Amino acid sequence: MRKRLARATAAAVTATALLMTLSGPVSAQAASGATRTPASSAATPAAAAGSGTDWLHTEGNRIVDERGNRVWLTGANWFGFNATERVFHGLWSANLDTVTRQMAERGINIIRVPISTQLLLEWKEGRAAASSAVNTWANPELAGKTTLGVFDAFLGVAEKYGIKVMLDVHSAEADNSGHVYPVWWKGAITTEQFYSAWEWVTDRYKSNDTLVAMDVKNEPHGKQSDSPRAKWDGSTDQDNFKHTCQTAGRRILAINPHVLVLCEGIEIYPKDGKNWSSTSATDYHGMWWGGNLRGAKEHPVDLGAQQDQLVYSPHDYGPSVYQQPWFQGTWDRTTLERDVWDPNWLYLHKDGTAPLLIGEWGGHLDNGPNQKWMTALRDLMVDNGIHHTFWCLNPNSGDTGGLLGYDWATWDEAKYALLKPALWQSGGKFVGLDHEVRLGGPAATTGISLGDLYGG
Repeated sequence: MRKRLARATAAAVTATALLMTLSGPVSAQAASGATRTPASSAATPAAAAGSGTDWLHTEGNRIVDERGNRVWLTGANWFGFNATERVFHGLWSANLDTVTRQMAERGINIIRVPISTQLLLEWKEGRAAASSAVNTWANPELAGKTTLGVFDAFLGVAEKYGIKVMLDVHSAEADNSGHVYPVWWKGAITTEQFYSAWEWVTDRYKSNDTLVAMDVKNEPHGKQSDSPRAKWDGSTDQDNFKHTCQTAGRRILAINPHVLVLCEGIEIYPKDGKNWSSTSATDYHGMWWGGNLRGAKEHPVDLGAQQDQLVYSPHDYGPSVYQQPWFQGTWDRTTLERDVWDPNWLYLHKDGTAPLLIGEWGGHLDNGPNQKWMTALRDLMVDNGIHHTFWCLNPNSGDTGGLLGYDWATWDEAKYALLKPALWQSGGKFVGLDHEVRLGGPAATTGISLGDLYGG
């Protein structure tokens, strides 16, 4: 279904408009008046110098800061740590600091970073190595660094420019096409190793509030006759992603109770009266990989005492990626919302169950059906204040392209213009998720911090 490598002019949303969306204005404090306690400030090898007050949690369908101020996560994906190179793609010619600064200056306030379980395990076991994909002439500050050192350097650069980070286990193995495999275990990598990799990375960065979110597994999928395939039900079966995401989430939160845990959907879900034993395609509702969250209505993810750290994260794409049935004949935003988005994931937002973050959306601008879909989804997210990370920064995503050209320096201004209205803005400035550092850095003229916006 997916062939990618690893894979406009609406008014900008102001802070006031965001706060008023759907549920009315939000005061500086949550209704309960409670203030969350920051995570432990104990030093770790990769602890940031920040004060650790930027952790986020949820209230109904909102994501808020520790004071209850509503925030809007509007970002992009930058892949490569998941692939054989084991570092961001593009570092073979582009400078890490420059690219990160440009994203911040253009309003991207969070970066979703795909990674592999295999690489996390290598780091955990002390087997981090240098990557030949890093051009040290373009990145002299990365000379001599291992892949783990490059990731640590990136977190430091992100902090400098007021950007937050989400880590996403994109595949079990370090493989440019690893996302094609439908589940979270593969070969020598077991489900228990998947959990332990998450525990290790959570512990390493538990004092670093630049890394604020963990996307448990990218695009679990598989059709009714595939083996293995991901399902969603109330069992503890190995292939039940609901159970897996819940287990991983609880183990992550036992270490850092302040990080957001993102659970994606699957691909198919049985129709009423049917069950997972059926091998007939007509007995299932189909959706994009990771986009089917119908099961969360009957079998919601339960994170226990940290339920307010749960965010559901579907993916959605347009007809240039795959000609889904809902793109046949006459369609528009109304039909997509009614027939596709509402039953698969939007109901979670409308019912106030939990926030949504569209972890991947994007594609080529074709002045046709794909652009029509991109505009419709963008406007839906703007109108509802839905969080998102655009796929992607990389130009080398085969079926979507990226925000950058193949020189890793030139921005696709037309594509950015389509994305820009869905980036959090107030008073003509982009809003970051750091309370102290403006989005774009201390000297930024295009961005502000949460402290600038809300005071304090």
